[in-house]
Amino acid sequence: MFALSFPSDRVDPVIRKGFLACLPLLLCALPLQAADLGALLGLQQEEFLHPDEAFQFRAYPNDEAGTLTAEWVIADSYYLYRAQFRFEAVDSPGITLGEPRFPTGELHTDEFFGEQEVYYRQVGVELPVTGEPGEEFTLRVRYQGCADAGLCYPPAFKTVTVTVPGGSAAGSVAPASAELSEQDQLARLITTANIGWVMLAFVGFGLLLTFTPCVLPMVPILSSIIVGQKNLTTRKAFVLSLVYVIAMALTYTAAGVLAGLFGANLQAMFQDPWVLGTFAAVFVLLALSMFGFYDLQVPASWQARLAQLSGKQEGGTLPGVAIMGFLSALIVGPCVAAPLAGALIVIGQSGDPLRGGLALFALSMGMGIPLLLVGTGAGRFVPKAGAWMNAVKGVFGVMLLAVALYLLERILPGWLTVLFWALLAIVSAVYMGAFAVPTSGWQKLWKGLGLALFTWGVLLLAGLTNGRADLFTPLKGFGGGAVVQEEHLPFKRIKTVDDLQREVANAAAMNKPVMLDFYADWCISCKEMERYTFPAAEVRQALADAVLLQADVTANDAADQALLKRFGLYGPPGIIFFDRSGEELPHLRVIGFKNANDFAAIARRAVNGNDE
Repeated sequence: MFALSFPSDRVDPVIRKGFLACLPLLLCALPLQAADLGALLGLQQEEFLHPDEAFQFRAYPNDEAGTLTAEWVIADSYYLYRAQFRFEAVDSPGITLGEPRFPTGELHTDEFFGEQEVYYRQVGVELPVTGEPGEEFTLRVRYQGCADAGLCYPPAFKTVTVTVPGGSAAGSVAPASAELSEQDQLARLITTANIGWVMLAFVGFGLLLTFTPCVLPMVPILSSIIVGQKNLTTRKAFVLSLVYVIAMALTYTAAGVLAGLFGANLQAMFQDPWVLGTFAAVFVLLALSMFGFYDLQVPASWQARLAQLSGKQEGGTLPGVAIMGFLSALIVGPCVAAPLAGALIVIGQSGDPLRGGLALFALSMGMGIPLLLVGTGAGRFVPKAGAWMNAVKGVFGVMLLAVALYLLERILPGWLTVLFWALLAIVSAVYMGAFAVPTSGWQKLWKGLGLALFTWGVLLLAGLTNGRADLFTPLKGFGGGAVVQEEHLPFKRIKTVDDLQREVANAAAMNKPVMLDFYADWCISCKEMERYTFPAAEVRQALADAVLLQADVTANDAADQALLKRFGLYGPPGIIFFDRSGEELPHLRVIGFKNANDFAAIARRAVNGNDE
């Protein structure tokens, strides 16, 4: 009955993926009057472009000429004044900027400034730079433009990090390719599209991220809070879930804005082994209370503090639930995905935290919508009393132990975490009645599930005896009686910016491309890449001729942060490609998890130097 179309002149194609993911939400708004819905989304026709869309700026070094090029791509019917350009090196005492070299513009009679030289369509200004070749510095530019239709914009300021011409290309800001990376497309979307469309799209992106390893562990956390309530009603479950989700969303937003403005990744800071160990211990204690070993409401001082931290499992105070949402956002899910990276780019490069922060909040709320549904559903359908309730609480107790193991995977050896998973599976199977004599249909079902879980635990132990610590393919290597060693990419570890520059220069001297992988033990997406993507035959073949570098930023120390900052990254995962001359290929950057087929296609383009 209804047809949905995207007007090509109004909606960027990047927006469609996020928009379609939240289409059910849009359909819920159909009872609204069309005019009201249009006003809500801000879809009325705009007369003028946003200044970042009218004047798109970029800067890059010209090594051979010893100059920087500051370049603007100007929208049709808009222009920039030559006399309004200003350039300065910020907080860089060793850097000297020469006299800018302007191309010839067009004469334009302006009602405000009289006859002026202006630039239409495109302008590139050559800027001589004196300093240590390869030294990084901050360039601040000022410019001002108008629209032929009569609007004059106020002066605009942009700040970018570039290198003195003549140094390694590893830290330079290369010319923007006609093709942008995924996160750069999203960053442009945030800065240029209507904010209503942006927020709707990022809600959709959040929905797509819900069932990733970064968000999924929040489901048992919230569910266990709801299940542990006394006198639970659907309304109470909804309120508790909403508080948890809003606290999580506000935390993501605040952490993202701070990361964009100051380069301080709060989530990375919370991946300290002591923090993770303490939080895992909280979940273990909560799980034991679910099993009935003790009641967290017993008036002992240590149990009172634990109750406050965990949202008061029995009391269910709103501040406690909010604290759990806050901690979950910082500790449980520190993943960097393309939508998050796009928002951080906007905040960091434009200095405009409003648009980036709104996009982050919409992304977080999209991630929280399924949590809200799960929590409210738990309040409606969880049994209120009797043996059924004890069984349900036992299930959530096991889920909390699984969340604790999920956190400990980041700091414990692989074989030890697999051992713990095996023990959890086997003990849970016994409690499910795997070896009991069933007397009813439900007991037979639980017995069957218990036997399956017990078998999985035994297979994990068998894999460990063969030296294989893998949760999903524990018997790989047993075939034919011969142990098959899984091949990993031969990465060379680097630590500092100097290490990177040296290795990129050496690779360029050998006419070899370079791939740099940012990794951390606490980065779940990094481990997914290590397990599922890098070992694939097509990936190894695509990278056969490349120099493979890896920066382990687990410690998140000063050297790690400097290396991340060199590329404008706020945390792993991030993969950077360099061509055979040592120039970065920014449009081929990979942020977040990519499957083997998609990543192999990107790697082939980087290594072969074409767009096959």
